[in-house]
Amino acid sequence: MILHGYWRSSAAYRARIGLNLKGLAYEQVTHDLRSGAHASPDYVAKSPQGLVPALEVGGRVFVQSLAILEWLDETHPEPPFLPAGPDDRAVVRAMALAVAADIHPVNNLRIVNALRSEFGADGHAVVAWMQRWMAAGFDALEVMVARHGGRFAFGDTVGLADITLVPQWYNAERYKLDTSPWPRLAEVVANARTLPAFVDAEPERQPDAD
Repeated sequence: MILHGYWRSSAAYRARIGLNLKGLAYEQVTHDLRSGAHASPDYVAKSPQGLVPALEVGGRVFVQSLAILEWLDETHPEPPFLPAGPDDRAVVRAMALAVAADIHPVNNLRIVNALRSEFGADGHAVVAWMQRWMAAGFDALEVMVARHGGRFAFGDTVGLADITLVPQWYNAERYKLDTSPWPRLAEVVANARTLPAFVDAEPERQPDAD
């Protein structure tokens, strides 16, 4: 398995956690987002959106972090990322999508670059923008985890919601968001960060980290 990513990409971070939880060995190939390496013709031929991560397996390439995680779960069922029942699975998917579909897309690098280049946003405005959308998403997730969580986001078993939450929490810390309004999320993140799969996936531990 070859994981195309970038050390600070939160979507690639999710994929690393998933691969680690499944106990799968993989090689990493970095595409520095700051230099535009992800837009190279060779990489776009593999990942048509020019986004990371992409997972290359046996001549096939899978893209989009949640699709990659679900593929991993279907091809390597243990330990499962989703609970058994359809109702519970819907809850966990909703938690994951609150991050992957609502928070992350408006805060990723291409949006931030557009804010700077097309709308004249300075550093303070960019940080305020990112904090705004993270806070809105965390407000909803706090309620969901309070209803359904235990040691982790859903009950006492780590899963898809934790895989998406922890990288977003890392971004919140990076952009100096005050996380005190979300104590249940903080507890879940702290618990997940004790697991080797999460520790080994941390951005600063990656071979391409600054």
